Amino acid sequence: MKITLQNVTKKFPSRNKKVREDVIAVNNFDFEIPDGKLIGLLGPSGCGKSTALNLLCGLLNPTEGRIFFGDDDVTNLPAENRGVGMVFQNYALYPHLTVKKNIMFPLENLKGAEKMTKEAMEAKALEAARLVQIDGLMERKPSELSGGQQQRVAIARALVKVPKVLLLDEPLSNLDARLRLQTREEIRRIQKETGVTTIFVTHDQEEAMSISDQIVVMEAGVIQQIGKPQDVYDDPKNLFVAKFLGTPPINVFNGRIEKDGLWIGQDKLFDIAAPDGIQIADQPVTIGIRPEGFILGEGDGGALTFSLTEVEVMGRDITVVSAHPDCQNVEIRSIISSENREEVEALMEKTGTASAVRFDVKPHKVHIFSTETGQRIYFTAK
Repeated sequence: MKITLQNVTKKFPSRNKKVREDVIAVNNFDFEIPDGKLIGLLGPSGCGKSTALNLLCGLLNPTEGRIFFGDDDVTNLPAENRGVGMVFQNYALYPHLTVKKNIMFPLENLKGAEKMTKEAMEAKALEAARLVQIDGLMERKPSELSGGQQQRVAIARALVKVPKVLLLDEPLSNLDARLRLQTREEIRRIQKETGVTTIFVTHDQEEAMSISDQIVVMEAGVIQQIGKPQDVYDDPKNLFVAKFLGTPPINVFNGRIEKDGLWIGQDKLFDIAAPDGIQIADQPVTIGIRPEGFILGEGDGGALTFSLTEVEVMGRDITVVSAHPDCQNVEIRSIISSENREEVEALMEKTGTASAVRFDVKPHKVHIFSTETGQRIYFTAK
C-alpha cells in the first residue's frame, strides 16, 4: 500500500497563557512512502515523529494537508476503518488474557460480513503467532513472557487482521541491548515475508539505519532529509543530520576556508574548490569529520595535530581519543584499524604524557557546513 502525505501539518493549542501561538508538532510534512517498503522515521524526542504516526493511523486529524492510502483519501477516515496495524511502545497487552486471546482480540470485534467463526479466528491467530515464532506460547499470560516475547505478541496482534499498513512506535525501547538487536532483525524478517508497508518510529539511529529501506530524519516537526540510510550518512544535507547519524558521532570543528584551503586552527587539511569550478569564498565554516575518516600519521607526518588523551582497544578497531581547542565535541574520537599494531602500541606508551598525535584525513569523510545556516557546502579536494 503506497502512502502519500501532502503538506500535512498538525498544530496543538498553546497551554502557555502568555504565549498564545499554536505549537506546531508536524510542519508541512510532504512525503510518499512506496508500497511494501520499511521506512524509518527518525529524530530526537519531541521532533514530531510519533505525532506523524498518530496522524497516519487516525488517532489524530491533521490541521492542514491530506493523507492518502493508495488512491483513497483517508484524511478524515476513522482509525478503525483505515486497515492499520499499530504496535505501541509499551505493548498494550491485556494482562488477564492469554497470548492467543490477545492476538485474537482484533478479530473478535469484526462485525457484519467480516465476522469470523471461533475456529477461523483461532486459525488466524495461530498463523500470526507462527510468523513471529511464538506459537508455543499461546496459553501463557503476558506476565509469564519476556519483554521480547511480549513485543512479538503485540506484533502478531497487529498483523492478524492483515493490515494495509503496519505502524511501529518505538517498539524496542523497553528491551535490553541483546533483545533489541534480535527483535529488530525479526521485525525486518516479518516485514519482508508479509510485504506490508511499514513505518518504524525510533530515536535510535542505529536501529533505523540497520533495517530501513529509507529513513526520514526529522527535527522540530520538519523533515530534514529523506533517503537510503547509507546515502544519508555519506551525504548529509545539513549539520543536524550529520551530527544525528553516526556512532561514535561525527567530530565537529570550528574551521575556515582561506585562500582555497580548508583550515582547522593552524593546520591545513587540504586545498579545495567548488564542484563546478566556482571559487568558494573565504569564510568561517563548521567542519565535520567522521571518526573513520582519520589516517594515523607516520612519524611526524599528518595534517592535523591533536593532544592525545587515551587509546581504546576494541578488538577489530582501535579508537584514539584526543582533544583540540577548535573541536566542539567533548573529545575527538578517531577510529583506526587494529592492523596498525606497532603505531598503536607506540601511541599507548605516550598516553597520559600530553603527547601529540597526528592524522591525515580522507576527504570523502570530511563535510563542510555554513556556520550561519548549518547547510552543507559542497567541495572537491585538490
